[in-house]
Amino acid sequence: MARKNLILELKQKAKDFRKGVIEVVYKAQSGHPGGSLSEIDMLVALYFYKLRVDAKNPKWDNRDRFVLSKGHASPGIYVVLADRGFFPKSELDGFRKINRMLQGHPELSTPGIDFAGGSLGQGICFAHGIALACRLDKKDCKVYCMIGDGEAQEGAVWEASMAAAFHKLDNLIVILDKNQVQETGRTKDIMDLGNVALKWKAFGWNTIEINGHDMGQIVKALDKASKMRNKKPTIIISDTIKGKGVSFMELNYRFHGKAPNDEEYKRAIEEIEKIDIKKFK
Repeated sequence: MARKNLILELKQKAKDFRKGVIEVVYKAQSGHPGGSLSEIDMLVALYFYKLRVDAKNPKWDNRDRFVLSKGHASPGIYVVLADRGFFPKSELDGFRKINRMLQGHPELSTPGIDFAGGSLGQGICFAHGIALACRLDKKDCKVYCMIGDGEAQEGAVWEASMAAAFHKLDNLIVILDKNQVQETGRTKDIMDLGNVALKWKAFGWNTIEINGHDMGQIVKALDKASKMRNKKPTIIISDTIKGKGVSFMELNYRFHGKAPNDEEYKRAIEEIEKIDIKKFK
């Protein structure tokens, strides 16, 4: 029963944060709603279940690290960090505004941010470096890194993947937010990734495949990944839907980086409010 209640609590938070994403992007009339909605279930499970972090001490030396490599999807991480207590929720109203904390891509000056996301393909390289440093310093912590499937077309992603396996970084866990859509269309039509599980296995990684909107599967995958001790890095291939929870944004590349207008905002909020968390996945 306790486990069931936990899952429902996490699902409720994800529902609330979906509204938060829409509100943040709408108020700014700028931002990336699609990828923020696809990642939000995983971010909720990370920050309210799995990650060992301290909002009152964001630079705690022995904390788990999280790298959002797909930095354009910052609204998702911002609403989560604000609710977790890293900074006041009032800061969300300053999203993408000059001289405010929360810029379009995360910056290290923001409490809770471990990587200044920008150019795609770089986050997994950075996470590899953090994981190596933590091991050298004998820190008992995990390094989590979220990448996108469009981003996985970058060569640097595969170089870092090969290096992480070579260095036997079993403290590194990568999450592939495989939401099927990138800026200009369907990922499979622009450059198909093929069978990503087989590819990462060939590079020497543990692989876990899940429905990235099924909170039960997410929690189990994070538990399994965090317990791996076989001298291999682990990737969680999280099959998601870009824009999940808002029908007209789902798998719609136009909402990769487009804010909703007044009518779209109202419709999006109404749709999210109708989500039945017991059936959502």
